[in-house]
Amino acid sequence: MTIDPIVTSMTQLRQLHESLLVLSKKKTAVLKQNETKALSQLLAAERKHVQAIDKVEKQRIKAVQQWYAAHSFRANDPTISEMIELAEGEEQQKLQKAYEAFILVLADLKKQEALNGELTKQSLQFINLSLDMLQPSLQNLNYGGGSKPNEDTEQKRSVFDSKA
Repeated sequence: MTIDPIVTSMTQLRQLHESLLVLSKKKTAVLKQNETKALSQLLAAERKHVQAIDKVEKQRIKAVQQWYAAHSFRANDPTISEMIELAEGEEQQKLQKAYEAFILVLADLKKQEALNGELTKQSLQFINLSLDMLQPSLQNLNYGGGSKPNEDTEQKRSVFDSKA
């Protein structure tokens, strides 16, 4: 068995991740502009990409296992980096090139998603701050009519608050 199905799978994975990176960059712009409708559309598109990635990844795993079996190599969890070490000549170079291109796209996607995560976190903090400002706190509620000017400003402790 040749290494071509594995390289093809990795190329497809790289292309899908590049497309996911484009969506992630769009998501960054949408998060900055606070467009919730567009964000939900992008999330639906991302879900479709993830499903396609999952399908291609399963094909890649199957091809790797077949390659290991065809070459009588044994591994509990075969990986591409192990395959690069085991492959020889032109196959090794093809696999190395596909692997490096894929890793570069993954690194870019990871950076972009970290930025999106930070933007989402900041948006949630802003929402929480806005809600806190709109909701009165228990300290601001005046059920007792307030303190009288002649009363002591010393706090009174209830029986439950006193020290034992």
